[in-house]
Amino acid sequence: MRKGVIRPGHIQLRVMDMDAALAHYRDLLGMIEVERDESGRVYLKGWTEVDCFSLVLRETDSAGMDFVGYKCLDSATVGTLKRELIEFGCNVEEIPAGELKGCGARVRFDSPTGHIFELYAEKEQTGKWGINNTNPEAWPRGLKGMRVLRFDHCLLYGPNIAGSIDLFCKILGFDMAEQVVNSAGGRLSGFLSLGMKAHDVAFIEHPEPGKLHHAAFFLESWDDVLRAADLISMTDTSLDLGPTRHGLTHGKTIYFFDPSGNRSEVFANGDYHYPDHPTVTWTEDALGKAVFYHDRVLNEAFLTVLT
Repeated sequence: MRKGVIRPGHIQLRVMDMDAALAHYRDLLGMIEVERDESGRVYLKGWTEVDCFSLVLRETDSAGMDFVGYKCLDSATVGTLKRELIEFGCNVEEIPAGELKGCGARVRFDSPTGHIFELYAEKEQTGKWGINNTNPEAWPRGLKGMRVLRFDHCLLYGPNIAGSIDLFCKILGFDMAEQVVNSAGGRLSGFLSLGMKAHDVAFIEHPEPGKLHHAAFFLESWDDVLRAADLISMTDTSLDLGPTRHGLTHGKTIYFFDPSGNRSEVFANGDYHYPDHPTVTWTEDALGKAVFYHDRVLNEAFLTVLT
């Protein structure tokens, strides 16, 4: 049931060297640096994104994710969901407008898997980078690197994914698009969608709370994924896996690491999901094919290296 949460809006990542991080996210992925604030955070966006930012980098002494924010239909929706989050048992905090530059007031809350999330209704819209809203060209000149279009989703590891999935589906209105189950029918992972995308967030069961597996950014085509692979090699960037295809979501993908150890994904294509679609289920005995459709073999580092 739709609850007024529209889409992913932003993610804040911790990095240990800002200059090195910008070489990764700005120069290699091709995101646009748009702002810096008084605390030293750097704001970036993909060139197709209408909002003023979607990625915030914060320099600190450990890598990982601080929070993910989701855009809501309006302030009334945020207020309603705040009350429901409190009733669900979340710890809820109000963040004032302007704490993130260009973003309105946010409602921040925790989750059973130990991750922090936010809801908000207002963010400055600066438009697609280099493209007018009237008679727009196909793409702007001057793009760098992989030319990512947008921040798309994140994959999160933690305990009690059943609790976080209940939170996202029952309170926030996400749908279960795909899942992996064990032989007893227990859920090992859940891929959740707000609408047509294969997933907007995913959870995998893991004993340590609050872990980030990857932040994912969207490309237009398989050719762009192959070009990204070339750029990874040309820049001696630490490659994790790919290019390949997933069984889950059928996205065409490649994984690699930023200099702090946060895993990045760029991908193209993949399945779509409507609210009336049934959940696609993968069984644990087919997990190799679900994750790496071509190799059909699990890579231990891919499953266990987290920030």
